[in-house]
Amino acid sequence: MLESGQNPSTKIAKGAPMAHRTVKNSYSLLTDRLNKAPQGAPPSALLNRILAMLMNEKEAGLVAQLPIKPFTARKAARIWKMPEAEARLVLEELAGRALLVDVEKRGESWYVLPPPMAGFFEFSLMRTRGDLDQKALSELFYQYITVEEDFVKALFVGGETQLGRTFVQEPMLPEDSAAYVLDYERATEVIETARHIGVGMCYCRHKKQHLGQACDAPMDICMTFNSSAESLTRHGHARAIEAAECKDLLAQAWEHGLVQFGENVRQRVNFICNCCGCCCEAMIAHRRFAHMAPVHTTNFLPAIEADSCNGCGKCVSACPVEALSLVSANDPGKPNRKAAKLDEHVCLGCGVCVRSCRQEALELEPRAARVITPVNNAHRYVKMAIERGTLQHLIWDNQVLLSHRLLAALFGSIFKLPPVKKAMASEQMQSRFLEAVLRRSPQRRP
Repeated sequence: MLESGQNPSTKIAKGAPMAHRTVKNSYSLLTDRLNKAPQGAPPSALLNRILAMLMNEKEAGLVAQLPIKPFTARKAARIWKMPEAEARLVLEELAGRALLVDVEKRGESWYVLPPPMAGFFEFSLMRTRGDLDQKALSELFYQYITVEEDFVKALFVGGETQLGRTFVQEPMLPEDSAAYVLDYERATEVIETARHIGVGMCYCRHKKQHLGQACDAPMDICMTFNSSAESLTRHGHARAIEAAECKDLLAQAWEHGLVQFGENVRQRVNFICNCCGCCCEAMIAHRRFAHMAPVHTTNFLPAIEADSCNGCGKCVSACPVEALSLVSANDPGKPNRKAAKLDEHVCLGCGVCVRSCRQEALELEPRAARVITPVNNAHRYVKMAIERGTLQHLIWDNQVLLSHRLLAALFGSIFKLPPVKKAMASEQMQSRFLEAVLRRSPQRRP
């Protein structure tokens, strides 16, 4: 039991010394736990070093046992075999460091281990902190995510349903667009309907700042909403703001040519990042792996008016994913004349290029086929789990019970069989599993 007033992290740190093999196993077990969720983290010596900076080995061993779906202190206490009051203190300590997200539901605290991205990796750099060496952590993030690439490939190109989607720059839409632009496609709608709003430092630019590579785009402009904002603002990792200020920040992001990259759901969006092409990991991933659609696009594409384009190249420079280029205009009277050319397979449909064009030679038009966005977090989570072969871990979610581990392993092998994989890909099958897997869980995921 914790003594009165004792910090649970101190209690953990003062535990019995652990051999090197045990320490390694704690982080390896946590890595295994992270990879049971659709958004995991490939094993790596760098990942172990990152996790060791964020939590000690005893904490890693405890977190490794936590369920994938939201849970209460009562459930954690049963899993950890400790009194509920002690478990609650440990959970509150972890939530206070943004390693867990905690929300109030019907007067009771529910907790969830967020994925590394968008999750506790970002949260560690959403504000300046004295309890972490953020420069060393930034260097590790850069090596693990950008240099090794296994993580970013697993995150952004592991299936058809992705973590994030692009929001269109609303002022760049044609005046008659109201009839075919849906509410959930507008960042302003997310802001206006959010229960809680928080703003923090841009993880990507903060990381690049420590590496001496940050651009001059606004830093304090990372937006969180709803359950995530409720937890992050309560623990001081983000600043609570009202909708009016958030809209002002959005307008500032538009003016700086930043792309709104948000959670790939229609309802209860938890984050919108305002991304530059040079620092943002999502934009970098899209440039590298555009053929695998790592980021869901908007339902729009810029149409180029050839007669108006003067080949100035401003749109080419503005595009964060290099979807535009300058080519010959094929003008017999002006053989050196250039014009913009769009690669539709790369284009996000964000509208940044339209804002940059002074010739009014670009206009957003609807795509031929509408992009499908999951309804909510539960819908997206199950689709990602099916596509990435981790659904069994959602169904048998007790990390401690041997029976759950055995059943997950058995059904994991079955789910990988070609006929079963094909059946699992159907919308009807996904809908049935969505209902079955999440029936007993809170429908509002953090």
